[in-house]
Amino acid sequence: MPVIAPMPAARPASLPAQRGGADETVAAGTTVDHLTETYRAHYRSLLGLAALLLDDTASCEDVVQEAFIRVHSARNRVREPEKTLAYLRQTVVNLSRSALRRRILGLKLLSKPMPDMASAEEGAYDQLERDALIKAMKGLQRRQREVLVLRYFADMTEAQVAETLGVSLGSVKAYGSRGIAALRVVMEAQT
Repeated sequence: MPVIAPMPAARPASLPAQRGGADETVAAGTTVDHLTETYRAHYRSLLGLAALLLDDTASCEDVVQEAFIRVHSARNRVREPEKTLAYLRQTVVNLSRSALRRRILGLKLLSKPMPDMASAEEGAYDQLERDALIKAMKGLQRRQREVLVLRYFADMTEAQVAETLGVSLGSVKAYGSRGIAALRVVMEAQT
């Protein structure tokens, strides 16, 4: 459970006297003094409620403060002052849910990390290697080239290559072995 910050000191709020004989507090609803007393008495418990729903102290404090602001703004609608705490609790729960929804939406909207991509230098080097390999392949005998292309680029088994080319399995092995040896010589000469 996160560490809860000490309760901030509350300043007593009062409304200026209104003209026309009206009382200093709202006649039907929660008074400013009652809300101030509720703040002093229940700030920590509301902060604890928010801490059970959220994961960081700053968000909890923000939610509780926002709840008090909303109750203060809507104090005329709270007809029974003893229900002020219940209204505050419900507001804290609703604001916590909203905060969590915003976080989840934010996580969904974050751009997905790109898969590991080669740097431009690596890409250029890979392209040079591919070009050198293609050039070396073109220098091989026709059957050697066919066997290597079918075996390693088309990912066929030796038996499938033999069937495709209409040669024996032994011929495929021989052409493949000679072709790889010839490629190795050409590629090593280029480096």
